[in-house]
Amino acid sequence: MDLIQQNLIDPVSDVLWTYVLVYVLLGVGLYFGIRTRFVQVRLFGRMLRQVASSRTGAEGGISSFQAFAVGLASRVGTGNIAGVAIALTLGGPGAIFWMWVVALVGMATALVESTLAQVFKVPAADGTFRGGPAYYIERGLNSRGGGVLFAVLLIFTFGFAFNMVQANTISGVLAEGHGVGEGWTALLLIALTAPVVFGGVRRIARVAEVVAPLMALVYLLLALVVVATNITAMGDVLVQIVTAAFGFGEAAAGITGGIAAALLNGAKRGLFSNEAGMGSAPNAAATATTSHPVKQGLVQSLGVFVDTIVVCSATAFIILSAGPEVYTPGSDVEGATLTQAAVAHELGTGLTPVMTLLVFVFAFSSVLGNYSYAEVNMSYLRARPVSLLVFRTLVVALVGAGAVLELTVVWALADVAMGLMALVNLVAIVLLGKWALGALRDFERQARRGEDPVFRAVGNPDLPADLPGGVWTGEGAEPKVGHRV
Repeated sequence: MDLIQQNLIDPVSDVLWTYVLVYVLLGVGLYFGIRTRFVQVRLFGRMLRQVASSRTGAEGGISSFQAFAVGLASRVGTGNIAGVAIALTLGGPGAIFWMWVVALVGMATALVESTLAQVFKVPAADGTFRGGPAYYIERGLNSRGGGVLFAVLLIFTFGFAFNMVQANTISGVLAEGHGVGEGWTALLLIALTAPVVFGGVRRIARVAEVVAPLMALVYLLLALVVVATNITAMGDVLVQIVTAAFGFGEAAAGITGGIAAALLNGAKRGLFSNEAGMGSAPNAAATATTSHPVKQGLVQSLGVFVDTIVVCSATAFIILSAGPEVYTPGSDVEGATLTQAAVAHELGTGLTPVMTLLVFVFAFSSVLGNYSYAEVNMSYLRARPVSLLVFRTLVVALVGAGAVLELTVVWALADVAMGLMALVNLVAIVLLGKWALGALRDFERQARRGEDPVFRAVGNPDLPADLPGGVWTGEGAEPKVGHRV
Protein backbone atom coordinates (compact mmCIF):
# COMPACT_ATOMS: atom_id res chain seq x y z
CA MET A 1 0.00 0.00 0.00
CA ASP A 2 2.92 2.36 0.75
CA LEU A 3 4.29 1.90 -2.79
CA ILE A 4 0.89 2.74 -4.31
CA GLN A 5 0.72 5.86 -2.16
CA GLN A 6 4.25 7.03 -3.05
CA ASN A 7 4.13 6.23 -6.77
CA LEU A 8 0.52 7.02 -7.63
CA ILE A 9 -1.64 8.69 -4.98
CA ASP A 10 0.83 11.32 -3.75
CA PRO A 11 1.99 12.53 -7.21
CA VAL A 12 -1.61 12.90 -8.42
CA SER A 13 -2.54 14.72 -5.21
CA ASP A 14 0.40 17.11 -5.51
CA VAL A 15 -0.47 18.13 -9.08
CA LEU A 16 -4.20 18.35 -8.39
CA TRP A 17 -3.90 20.52 -5.31
CA THR A 18 -0.71 22.52 -5.92
CA TYR A 19 -1.48 23.66 -9.47
CA VAL A 20 -5.24 23.41 -9.93
CA LEU A 21 -7.73 23.02 -7.14
CA VAL A 22 -6.60 25.67 -4.64
CA TYR A 23 -6.96 28.40 -7.26
CA VAL A 24 -10.22 27.08 -8.70
CA LEU A 25 -11.74 26.70 -5.23
CA LEU A 26 -10.86 30.23 -4.13
CA GLY A 27 -11.64 31.71 -7.57
CA VAL A 28 -15.14 30.23 -7.75
CA GLY A 29 -15.85 31.33 -4.18
CA LEU A 30 -14.79 34.90 -4.94
CA TYR A 31 -16.76 34.89 -8.19
CA PHE A 32 -20.00 33.91 -6.46
CA GLY A 33 -19.25 36.24 -3.57
CA ILE A 34 -19.07 39.16 -5.98
CA ARG A 35 -22.09 38.03 -8.04
CA THR A 36 -24.23 37.65 -4.90
CA ARG A 37 -22.89 40.90 -3.42
CA PHE A 38 -21.33 38.81 -0.64
CA VAL A 39 -24.52 37.14 0.45
CA GLN A 40 -22.64 35.44 3.29
CA VAL A 41 -22.32 38.85 4.96
CA ARG A 42 -25.54 40.55 3.82
CA LEU A 43 -27.90 37.73 4.76
CA PHE A 44 -26.05 36.20 7.71
CA GLY A 45 -28.83 37.20 10.09
CA ARG A 46 -31.40 35.66 7.75
CA MET A 47 -29.37 32.42 7.79
CA LEU A 48 -29.67 32.24 11.57
CA ARG A 49 -33.41 32.92 11.47
CA GLN A 50 -33.89 30.39 8.68
CA VAL A 51 -32.28 27.58 10.69
CA ALA A 52 -34.28 28.52 13.79
CA SER A 53 -37.58 28.35 11.90
CA SER A 54 -36.92 25.30 9.75
CA ARG A 55 -37.75 22.38 12.05
CA THR A 56 -41.37 22.21 10.87
CA GLY A 57 -43.27 22.32 7.60
CA ALA A 58 -41.92 19.12 6.03
CA GLU A 59 -45.38 17.52 5.91
CA GLY A 60 -44.05 13.99 6.42
CA GLY A 61 -40.85 14.54 4.46
CA ILE A 62 -37.45 15.69 5.67
CA SER A 63 -37.48 19.16 7.21
CA SER A 64 -35.04 21.88 6.24
CA PHE A 65 -33.45 21.58 9.67
CA GLN A 66 -33.05 17.80 9.32
CA ALA A 67 -31.34 18.29 5.96
CA PHE A 68 -29.09 20.87 7.61
CA ALA A 69 -28.34 18.40 10.40
CA VAL A 70 -27.42 15.63 7.94
CA GLY A 71 -25.07 18.08 6.19
CA LEU A 72 -23.64 19.16 9.54
CA ALA A 73 -23.19 15.54 10.59
CA SER A 74 -20.98 14.97 7.56
CA ARG A 75 -19.17 18.33 7.84
CA VAL A 76 -18.57 18.31 11.59
CA GLY A 77 -16.40 15.25 12.03
CA THR A 78 -12.78 14.24 11.83
CA GLY A 79 -12.01 17.26 9.66
CA ASN A 80 -12.61 19.42 12.71
CA ILE A 81 -10.48 17.39 15.11
CA ALA A 82 -8.05 15.26 13.11
CA GLY A 83 -8.00 17.45 9.99
CA VAL A 84 -7.13 20.63 11.88
CA ALA A 85 -4.36 18.78 13.73
CA ILE A 86 -2.91 17.52 10.43
CA ALA A 87 -3.12 21.02 8.92
CA LEU A 88 -1.19 22.40 11.91
CA THR A 89 1.58 19.79 11.74
CA LEU A 90 2.07 20.05 7.97
CA GLY A 91 1.22 23.71 7.35
CA GLY A 92 1.83 25.39 10.69
CA PRO A 93 -0.54 27.82 12.45
CA GLY A 94 -0.90 29.77 9.19
CA ALA A 95 -2.92 26.90 7.72
CA ILE A 96 -5.78 27.88 10.05
CA PHE A 97 -5.93 31.35 8.48
CA TRP A 98 -6.34 29.80 5.03
CA MET A 99 -8.98 27.42 6.37
CA TRP A 100 -10.90 30.54 7.44
CA VAL A 101 -10.48 32.11 4.00
CA VAL A 102 -11.68 28.95 2.23
CA ALA A 103 -14.73 28.85 4.50
CA LEU A 104 -15.67 32.52 4.19
CA VAL A 105 -15.51 32.57 0.40
CA GLY A 106 -16.98 29.07 0.32
CA MET A 107 -20.17 30.19 2.07
CA ALA A 108 -21.28 31.80 -1.20
CA THR A 109 -20.34 28.65 -3.13
CA ALA A 110 -22.31 26.53 -0.66
CA LEU A 111 -25.40 28.69 -1.10
CA VAL A 112 -25.22 28.39 -4.89
CA GLU A 113 -24.70 24.62 -5.03
CA SER A 114 -27.41 23.89 -2.44
CA THR A 115 -29.86 26.23 -4.16
CA LEU A 116 -29.20 24.42 -7.45
CA ALA A 117 -29.81 21.10 -5.69
CA GLN A 118 -33.25 22.34 -4.64
CA VAL A 119 -34.08 23.82 -8.06
CA PHE A 120 -33.32 20.58 -9.89
CA LYS A 121 -34.39 18.02 -7.26
CA VAL A 122 -36.69 15.11 -8.14
CA PRO A 123 -39.29 13.19 -6.10
CA ALA A 124 -38.30 9.91 -4.48
CA ALA A 125 -40.47 6.83 -4.01
CA ASP A 126 -40.43 7.17 -0.20
CA GLY A 127 -42.06 10.61 -0.25
CA THR A 128 -38.84 12.59 0.12
CA PHE A 129 -36.69 14.14 -2.60
CA ARG A 130 -33.40 13.35 -4.28
CA GLY A 131 -30.94 15.79 -5.79
CA GLY A 132 -27.41 17.10 -5.88
CA PRO A 133 -24.74 17.68 -8.53
CA ALA A 134 -25.48 14.50 -10.47
CA TYR A 135 -29.08 15.65 -10.87
CA TYR A 136 -28.37 19.28 -11.70
CA ILE A 137 -25.64 18.30 -14.14
CA GLU A 138 -28.05 16.04 -16.01
CA ARG A 139 -31.13 18.25 -15.83
CA GLY A 140 -29.44 21.65 -16.03
CA LEU A 141 -26.61 20.86 -18.45
CA ASN A 142 -28.44 18.09 -20.31
CA SER A 143 -25.53 15.73 -19.61
CA ARG A 144 -26.33 12.27 -18.28
CA GLY A 145 -22.66 11.30 -18.72
CA GLY A 146 -21.50 14.20 -16.55
CA GLY A 147 -24.03 13.25 -13.90
CA VAL A 148 -22.86 9.64 -13.91
CA LEU A 149 -19.21 10.74 -13.61
CA PHE A 150 -19.97 12.86 -10.57
CA ALA A 151 -22.13 10.17 -8.97
CA VAL A 152 -19.35 7.58 -9.31
CA LEU A 153 -16.77 9.97 -7.84
CA LEU A 154 -19.03 10.83 -4.91
CA ILE A 155 -19.87 7.20 -4.18
CA PHE A 156 -16.18 6.33 -4.04
CA THR A 157 -15.25 9.45 -2.05
CA PHE A 158 -17.99 9.39 0.57
CA GLY A 159 -19.07 5.78 0.57
CA PHE A 160 -15.53 4.44 0.79
CA ALA A 161 -12.60 6.89 1.19
CA PHE A 162 -14.09 9.36 3.70
CA ASN A 163 -15.62 6.62 5.81
CA MET A 164 -12.20 4.97 6.02
CA VAL A 165 -10.86 8.29 7.33
CA GLN A 166 -13.55 8.44 10.01
CA ALA A 167 -12.83 4.87 11.09
CA ASN A 168 -9.09 5.54 11.13
CA THR A 169 -9.59 8.50 13.46
CA ILE A 170 -11.69 6.48 15.90
CA SER A 171 -9.11 3.70 15.85
CA GLY A 172 -6.30 6.15 16.57
CA VAL A 173 -7.87 7.73 19.66
CA LEU A 174 -8.98 4.39 21.09
CA ALA A 175 -5.50 2.94 20.65
CA GLU A 176 -3.63 6.00 21.95
CA GLY A 177 -5.91 6.85 24.84
CA HIS A 178 -7.15 3.45 25.94
CA GLY A 179 -4.94 0.77 24.38
CA VAL A 180 -7.76 -0.73 22.32
CA GLY A 181 -6.47 -2.88 19.47
CA GLU A 182 -7.23 -1.81 15.90
CA GLY A 183 -8.90 -5.13 15.15
CA TRP A 184 -11.33 -4.74 18.02
CA THR A 185 -12.17 -1.22 16.89
CA ALA A 186 -12.82 -2.50 13.37
CA LEU A 187 -15.25 -5.11 14.69
CA LEU A 188 -17.03 -2.55 16.87
CA LEU A 189 -17.47 -0.12 13.97
CA ILE A 190 -18.77 -2.84 11.68
CA ALA A 191 -21.34 -3.85 14.29
CA LEU A 192 -22.51 -0.23 14.76
CA THR A 193 -22.46 0.80 11.10
CA ALA A 194 -24.38 -2.10 9.56
CA PRO A 195 -27.81 -1.44 11.17
CA VAL A 196 -27.75 2.25 10.26
CA VAL A 197 -26.48 1.73 6.71
CA PHE A 198 -29.25 -0.75 6.01
CA GLY A 199 -31.85 1.54 7.62
CA GLY A 200 -32.14 4.24 4.94
CA VAL A 201 -32.01 8.04 4.66
CA ARG A 202 -34.98 8.75 6.97
CA ARG A 203 -33.29 7.01 9.90
CA ILE A 204 -30.08 8.92 9.20
CA ALA A 205 -31.98 12.22 9.23
CA ARG A 206 -33.61 11.43 12.58
CA VAL A 207 -30.31 10.42 14.19
CA ALA A 208 -28.39 13.39 12.77
CA GLU A 209 -31.05 15.88 13.88
CA VAL A 210 -30.24 15.07 17.50
CA VAL A 211 -26.60 14.03 17.40
CA ALA A 212 -25.00 16.68 15.16
CA PRO A 213 -26.00 19.84 17.07
CA LEU A 214 -25.42 18.15 20.45
CA MET A 215 -21.90 16.96 19.69
CA ALA A 216 -20.91 20.35 18.31
CA LEU A 217 -22.22 22.09 21.45
CA VAL A 218 -20.38 19.79 23.86
CA TYR A 219 -17.12 20.18 21.96
CA LEU A 220 -17.48 23.96 21.85
CA LEU A 221 -18.10 24.09 25.60
CA LEU A 222 -14.90 22.11 26.10
CA ALA A 223 -13.01 24.54 23.85
CA LEU A 224 -14.46 27.54 25.72
CA VAL A 225 -13.06 26.18 28.97
CA VAL A 226 -9.61 25.89 27.37
CA VAL A 227 -9.85 29.40 25.91
CA ALA A 228 -11.05 30.84 29.23
CA THR A 229 -8.13 29.32 31.12
CA ASN A 230 -5.73 30.76 28.53
CA ILE A 231 -7.55 34.02 27.80
CA THR A 232 -4.45 36.18 28.19
CA ALA A 233 -2.67 34.14 25.52
CA MET A 234 -5.44 34.28 22.89
CA GLY A 235 -4.11 37.49 21.37
CA ASP A 236 -0.74 35.84 20.82
CA VAL A 237 -2.45 32.79 19.30
CA LEU A 238 -4.32 34.95 16.77
CA VAL A 239 -1.16 36.86 15.88
CA GLN A 240 0.65 33.55 15.45
CA ILE A 241 -2.03 32.28 13.05
CA VAL A 242 -2.08 35.44 10.91
CA THR A 243 1.68 36.04 10.73
CA ALA A 244 2.45 32.39 9.99
CA ALA A 245 -0.07 32.46 7.13
CA PHE A 246 2.27 34.82 5.29
CA GLY A 247 5.53 33.12 6.25
CA PHE A 248 6.47 35.24 9.26
CA GLY A 249 7.21 34.31 12.87
CA GLU A 250 8.89 31.40 14.61
CA ALA A 251 6.02 29.01 13.93
CA ALA A 252 6.40 29.43 10.17
CA ALA A 253 10.14 28.76 10.34
CA GLY A 254 9.66 25.08 11.14
CA ILE A 255 7.46 24.42 8.12
CA THR A 256 8.91 23.24 4.83
CA GLY A 257 7.34 25.28 2.04
CA GLY A 258 6.41 28.36 4.08
CA ILE A 259 3.38 30.23 2.73
CA ALA A 260 2.69 27.57 0.09
CA ALA A 261 2.53 24.83 2.73
CA ALA A 262 0.17 26.89 4.90
CA LEU A 263 -2.10 27.70 1.94
CA LEU A 264 -2.10 24.17 0.52
CA ASN A 265 -2.78 22.39 3.80
CA GLY A 266 -5.30 24.99 4.92
CA ALA A 267 -7.23 24.64 1.66
CA LYS A 268 -7.11 20.83 1.70
CA ARG A 269 -8.26 20.46 5.26
CA GLY A 270 -10.72 23.34 4.91
CA LEU A 271 -12.43 21.67 1.95
CA PHE A 272 -12.44 18.28 3.67
CA SER A 273 -14.05 19.82 6.74
CA ASN A 274 -16.63 22.28 5.40
CA GLU A 275 -17.20 20.68 1.94
CA ALA A 276 -18.09 24.03 0.34
CA GLY A 277 -17.91 23.48 -3.42
CA MET A 278 -17.21 19.78 -3.14
CA GLY A 279 -20.73 18.87 -4.18
CA SER A 280 -21.56 16.72 -1.17
CA ALA A 281 -23.82 18.90 0.99
CA PRO A 282 -26.22 19.58 -1.94
CA ASN A 283 -27.24 15.93 -1.72
CA ALA A 284 -28.60 16.62 1.77
CA ALA A 285 -29.96 20.04 0.80
CA ALA A 286 -32.08 18.55 -1.96
CA THR A 287 -33.92 16.22 0.44
CA ALA A 288 -35.54 19.10 2.34
CA THR A 289 -39.17 20.11 1.93
CA THR A 290 -39.14 23.90 1.62
CA SER A 291 -41.09 26.63 -0.20
CA HIS A 292 -38.08 28.23 -1.90
CA PRO A 293 -34.69 26.81 -2.98
CA VAL A 294 -32.74 29.73 -1.48
CA LYS A 295 -34.08 28.96 1.99
CA GLN A 296 -32.12 25.73 1.99
CA GLY A 297 -29.16 27.44 0.33
CA LEU A 298 -28.99 29.87 3.27
CA VAL A 299 -29.22 27.03 5.78
CA GLN A 300 -26.40 25.07 4.14
CA SER A 301 -24.23 28.18 3.82
CA LEU A 302 -24.49 28.68 7.57
CA GLY A 303 -23.30 25.10 8.01
CA VAL A 304 -19.96 26.08 6.45
CA PHE A 305 -19.58 28.91 8.97
CA VAL A 306 -20.41 26.68 11.93
CA ASP A 307 -18.06 23.95 10.76
CA THR A 308 -14.92 25.97 10.11
CA ILE A 309 -15.12 29.40 11.71
CA VAL A 310 -16.58 27.98 14.92
CA VAL A 311 -15.67 24.29 15.38
CA CYS A 312 -12.33 24.14 13.51
CA SER A 313 -11.19 27.33 15.23
CA ALA A 314 -12.02 25.72 18.58
CA THR A 315 -9.66 22.83 17.79
CA ALA A 316 -6.91 25.19 16.65
CA PHE A 317 -7.17 27.23 19.86
CA ILE A 318 -6.99 24.06 21.97
CA ILE A 319 -3.83 22.81 20.25
CA LEU A 320 -2.06 26.17 20.03
CA SER A 321 -2.86 26.95 23.67
CA ALA A 322 -1.06 23.77 24.72
CA GLY A 323 2.18 25.20 23.36
CA PRO A 324 5.44 23.45 22.42
CA GLU A 325 5.05 20.77 25.08
CA VAL A 326 2.36 19.21 22.89
CA TYR A 327 2.56 20.83 19.44
CA THR A 328 5.60 21.55 17.29
CA PRO A 329 5.11 22.81 13.69
CA GLY A 330 6.64 20.44 11.16
CA SER A 331 6.68 17.46 13.52
CA ASP A 332 5.42 13.98 12.68
CA VAL A 333 1.91 13.99 11.27
CA GLU A 334 -0.72 13.43 13.94
CA GLY A 335 -4.48 13.50 13.73
CA ALA A 336 -7.04 13.39 16.51
CA THR A 337 -4.43 12.04 18.93
CA LEU A 338 -2.76 15.49 18.88
CA THR A 339 -6.04 17.20 19.78
CA GLN A 340 -6.66 14.61 22.49
CA ALA A 341 -3.17 15.21 23.92
CA ALA A 342 -3.73 18.98 23.90
CA VAL A 343 -6.99 18.65 25.85
CA ALA A 344 -5.28 16.36 28.38
CA HIS A 345 -2.44 18.87 28.74
CA GLU A 346 -4.81 21.79 29.32
CA LEU A 347 -7.57 20.20 31.38
CA GLY A 348 -6.04 17.01 32.75
CA THR A 349 -5.94 13.37 31.67
CA GLY A 350 -9.27 12.80 33.40
CA LEU A 351 -10.94 14.27 30.32
CA THR A 352 -9.35 11.77 27.95
CA PRO A 353 -12.45 9.48 28.04
CA VAL A 354 -14.69 12.49 27.33
CA MET A 355 -12.51 13.49 24.40
CA THR A 356 -12.52 9.93 23.11
CA LEU A 357 -16.32 9.87 23.25
CA LEU A 358 -16.53 13.18 21.38
CA VAL A 359 -14.17 12.01 18.65
CA PHE A 360 -16.14 8.81 18.35
CA VAL A 361 -19.45 10.66 18.01
CA PHE A 362 -17.99 13.21 15.57
CA ALA A 363 -16.53 10.52 13.35
CA PHE A 364 -19.41 8.07 13.52
CA SER A 365 -22.01 10.76 12.76
CA SER A 366 -19.94 11.60 9.70
CA VAL A 367 -20.22 7.99 8.60
CA LEU A 368 -24.01 8.44 8.72
CA GLY A 369 -23.93 11.65 6.68
CA ASN A 370 -21.38 10.27 4.23
CA TYR A 371 -23.44 7.18 3.58
CA SER A 372 -26.60 9.20 2.97
CA TYR A 373 -24.82 11.14 0.21
CA ALA A 374 -23.58 7.95 -1.41
CA GLU A 375 -27.03 6.36 -1.25
CA VAL A 376 -28.59 9.33 -3.05
CA ASN A 377 -26.13 8.87 -5.90
CA MET A 378 -26.69 5.12 -6.02
CA SER A 379 -30.34 6.02 -6.53
CA TYR A 380 -29.32 8.38 -9.34
CA LEU A 381 -27.47 5.50 -11.05
CA ARG A 382 -30.72 3.49 -10.75
CA ALA A 383 -28.97 0.81 -8.76
CA ARG A 384 -30.91 -2.41 -8.45
CA PRO A 385 -31.56 -4.03 -5.05
CA VAL A 386 -28.70 -6.47 -5.53
CA SER A 387 -26.29 -3.64 -6.38
CA LEU A 388 -27.43 -1.70 -3.31
CA LEU A 389 -26.87 -4.74 -1.14
CA VAL A 390 -23.33 -5.17 -2.49
CA PHE A 391 -22.64 -1.46 -2.06
CA ARG A 392 -23.86 -1.37 1.54
CA THR A 393 -21.82 -4.45 2.34
CA LEU A 394 -18.70 -2.81 0.89
CA VAL A 395 -19.33 0.37 2.91
CA VAL A 396 -19.49 -1.61 6.13
CA ALA A 397 -16.41 -3.67 5.22
CA LEU A 398 -14.32 -0.62 4.31
CA VAL A 399 -15.26 1.13 7.55
CA GLY A 400 -13.63 -1.86 9.22
CA ALA A 401 -10.62 -1.67 6.87
CA GLY A 402 -10.11 2.03 7.60
CA ALA A 403 -9.64 1.23 11.27
CA VAL A 404 -6.53 -0.87 10.58
CA LEU A 405 -4.81 1.09 7.77
CA GLU A 406 -2.12 3.78 8.22
CA LEU A 407 -3.30 7.37 8.77
CA THR A 408 -1.30 8.82 5.88
CA VAL A 409 -2.67 6.28 3.40
CA VAL A 410 -6.35 6.91 4.07
CA TRP A 411 -5.96 10.71 4.13
CA ALA A 412 -3.95 10.74 0.88
CA LEU A 413 -6.62 8.68 -0.86
CA ALA A 414 -9.34 11.00 0.48
CA ASP A 415 -7.49 14.08 -0.82
CA VAL A 416 -7.37 12.78 -4.39
CA ALA A 417 -10.97 11.56 -4.36
CA MET A 418 -12.43 14.81 -3.01
CA GLY A 419 -10.25 16.89 -5.34
CA LEU A 420 -11.55 15.20 -8.47
CA MET A 421 -15.12 15.36 -7.23
CA ALA A 422 -14.84 19.06 -6.37
CA LEU A 423 -13.45 19.95 -9.80
CA VAL A 424 -16.42 18.40 -11.59
CA ASN A 425 -18.88 20.15 -9.28
CA LEU A 426 -17.17 23.57 -9.44
CA VAL A 427 -17.27 23.58 -13.23
CA ALA A 428 -20.95 22.60 -13.15
CA ILE A 429 -22.06 25.30 -10.70
CA VAL A 430 -20.26 28.01 -12.67
CA LEU A 431 -22.09 26.89 -15.82
CA LEU A 432 -25.41 26.74 -13.96
CA GLY A 433 -24.82 29.79 -11.79
CA LYS A 434 -27.55 31.91 -13.40
CA TRP A 435 -30.22 29.57 -12.05
CA ALA A 436 -29.05 30.05 -8.47
CA LEU A 437 -28.43 33.78 -8.88
CA GLY A 438 -31.89 34.20 -10.41
CA ALA A 439 -33.47 32.26 -7.56
CA LEU A 440 -31.63 34.49 -5.08
CA ARG A 441 -32.97 37.66 -6.75
CA ASP A 442 -36.48 36.21 -6.64
CA PHE A 443 -36.10 35.31 -2.96
CA GLU A 444 -34.79 38.71 -1.95
CA ARG A 445 -37.50 40.57 -3.89
CA GLN A 446 -40.23 38.67 -2.06
CA ALA A 447 -38.46 39.05 1.30
CA ARG A 448 -38.20 42.82 0.84
CA ARG A 449 -41.98 42.95 0.41
CA GLY A 450 -42.36 41.20 3.75
CA GLU A 451 -43.59 37.97 2.16
CA ASP A 452 -42.59 34.39 2.96
CA PRO A 453 -40.78 33.60 -0.32
CA VAL A 454 -42.39 30.95 -2.53
CA PHE A 455 -40.59 29.72 -5.64
CA ARG A 456 -42.29 30.15 -9.02
CA ALA A 457 -40.66 27.87 -11.60
CA VAL A 458 -42.68 29.00 -14.63
CA GLY A 459 -42.97 32.60 -15.82
CA ASN A 460 -40.36 33.81 -13.34
CA PRO A 461 -38.44 36.72 -14.94
CA ASP A 462 -35.43 36.13 -12.69
CA LEU A 463 -34.78 32.64 -14.06
CA PRO A 464 -32.95 32.03 -17.35
CA ALA A 465 -35.83 29.81 -18.53
CA ASP A 466 -38.96 28.06 -17.29
CA LEU A 467 -38.38 24.94 -15.24
CA PRO A 468 -40.98 22.59 -16.71
CA GLY A 469 -42.54 19.68 -14.86
CA GLY A 470 -41.73 18.00 -11.59
CA VAL A 471 -41.45 19.17 -8.00
CA TRP A 472 -41.82 22.93 -8.39
CA THR A 473 -44.80 22.85 -10.79
CA GLY A 474 -46.70 20.05 -9.07
CA GLU A 475 -46.42 17.72 -12.05
CA GLY A 476 -45.14 14.17 -11.93
CA ALA A 477 -42.87 14.28 -14.94
CA GLU A 478 -39.40 15.70 -14.65
CA PRO A 479 -38.26 16.72 -18.16
CA LYS A 480 -34.71 17.88 -18.59
CA VAL A 481 -33.91 21.57 -18.74
CA GLY A 482 -31.64 22.70 -21.52
CA HIS A 483 -28.41 24.50 -20.87
CA ARG A 484 -29.25 28.21 -20.94
CA VAL A 485 -26.67 30.23 -19.04
